[in-house]
Amino acid sequence: MNPQNGYDIEDITVGMSAELGKTITDADIVMFAGVSTDVNAVHMDEEFGKSTMFGGRIAHGMLSASLISAVLGNRLPGAGVIYMSQSLRFRAPVRPGDTVRAKVTVKEVIAEKCRVVLDTVCTVGGKVVIDGEAMVMTTSRQKRETSSK
Repeated sequence: MNPQNGYDIEDITVGMSAELGKTITDADIVMFAGVSTDVNAVHMDEEFGKSTMFGGRIAHGMLSASLISAVLGNRLPGAGVIYMSQSLRFRAPVRPGDTVRAKVTVKEVIAEKCRVVLDTVCTVGGKVVIDGEAMVMTTSRQKRETSSK
């Protein structure tokens, strides 16, 4: 692992995985609403949320999905990674106070293009709330060494 750039493509293998967890707070939801400008009442108003099929407020789906980005950027592949694409399926709601665990697992390594395909999943209490697939571009030790000569 390159401490400045995370894992180089040469160090990544199919099956590698990394994860992190975060408890979603009311403050997280309010701050995400501010940044995203998504102030849908289902996220912001408990009384409104009670009138929906969810029976209460829920967190923004993209707030929970953003934890996938945190795993990719901080753990695997790590610093220097470039997010290229992401598919998401929202399976269940996340509520204030839920702890979301985001996990990425290497599915395919395309070494010649410095690309990695990863399965992505977020769970709450072992239940899948989001799943999908990401493609990222990683750093390359070989390319870095070649360009510095």
